[in-house]
Amino acid sequence: MAIQAARLRELALSDSGFVFDPMTGHTFTVNPSGLQILRWLKDGAEPEEVAQRLANEFELEPGEDPARDVQDFLMQLHECGFVK
Repeated sequence: MAIQAARLRELALSDSGFVFDPMTGHTFTVNPSGLQILRWLKDGAEPEEVAQRLANEFELEPGEDPARDVQDFLMQLHECGFVK
């Protein structure tokens, strides 16, 4: 899966998790961890690095797998056309 970093950089993000895509006019919201994942990806971080940062910066529940969570999020981004 190839991350379209230039495409992600076009997204407008608010601190509340509101995301605006100026190319399509679509909007959506993300939770705090999703917002942080988008910020890291926009800055060029690779998925493995994003998963490690999630593990370091967020309090994870037992059984949570940040690598799986990042992959699930990337699949959602794929559906929106930000990842190919």
